[in-house]
Amino acid sequence: MSQQSKPWFARARLKTRQLMLLLAIEEEGNIHRAADALNMSQPAASKLLKDLEEMMGVALFERLPRGMRPTWYGEIMIRHARIALSSLSEAGEEIDSLRAGYTGSVSVGAIAGPAMTLLPMAMSRIAEEFPLLRMSLLMESSDVLLERLAQNKLDILIARLFARHDKRNLHYQALAEEQVCAIARPGHPILKTGAPSLEQLAAAAWILPPAGSVLRHRFELMFQNAGLEPPRRIIETSALVFLTKMLEKSDHMAVVPVDVARHYADHGIAAILPVELSCKMDAFGIITRTDWLLSPGAQIMLKALKDAAKTVYGIELKEDQRE
Repeated sequence: MSQQSKPWFARARLKTRQLMLLLAIEEEGNIHRAADALNMSQPAASKLLKDLEEMMGVALFERLPRGMRPTWYGEIMIRHARIALSSLSEAGEEIDSLRAGYTGSVSVGAIAGPAMTLLPMAMSRIAEEFPLLRMSLLMESSDVLLERLAQNKLDILIARLFARHDKRNLHYQALAEEQVCAIARPGHPILKTGAPSLEQLAAAAWILPPAGSVLRHRFELMFQNAGLEPPRRIIETSALVFLTKMLEKSDHMAVVPVDVARHYADHGIAAILPVELSCKMDAFGIITRTDWLLSPGAQIMLKALKDAAKTVYGIELKEDQRE
């Protein structure tokens, strides 16, 4: 292979220390602190950066009186450096997992509804067929999950995509719409009155998702559209463990996905109020990255999720060539 036909990073003899330096400078804003963070001298750090910039023929950082700021070229390199280093880190984790006797690992993020229905079915099937595949689940809001996916901290999401989200490099397969309902402790006084009115709901005490969440916004909008003030006696939390305990100890009610409510009702933890709420939630689906190859463990999880979706949602998802 001729020198000119080699990839630029091979001609430049690109070093992982250079990639780590790019990230450190961005985080620290200063090459002195970046060098300290990487346990190297400042002259050595400056030479690594100078060599890289000379090879690429562009300035990666603006030299400012009180620090350094990435140029557009620098932002591109930083983004890809983060991906490359994350990939190398993941390779090491997969090898360590195999050396320890496991068949790999996979990290899944999910919103509450499918975390209560789809994930247990998929994971239990995997546990039977691949007992040494290490699985982890993070249950959070879609915004948090998408941020973790972008950071390569999760392999697969069961979440929502909204207009505000950057959909580049994302692959989305819709699963279902998520219905929500109101729940209260068994024996709550409001359950004795039949279907409660919106006025009664507005006057009640509630446990609600934090301000800024989609469900919280739509819950409050439901009252505002009816000319009512939203409930004022509220506790904000996304912690389901606290929510169930608070329902047990008080007359607070809560708004949760129907799948979560049915689970609580089946176990006698809560009762579902006989009222239909108009604060509908958007559809959710399986989200993966198109610029990232799934590990063998993640591919096993993806197949299990699609198989479980046939049972839970009655849909059959097509195979994707990127898998």
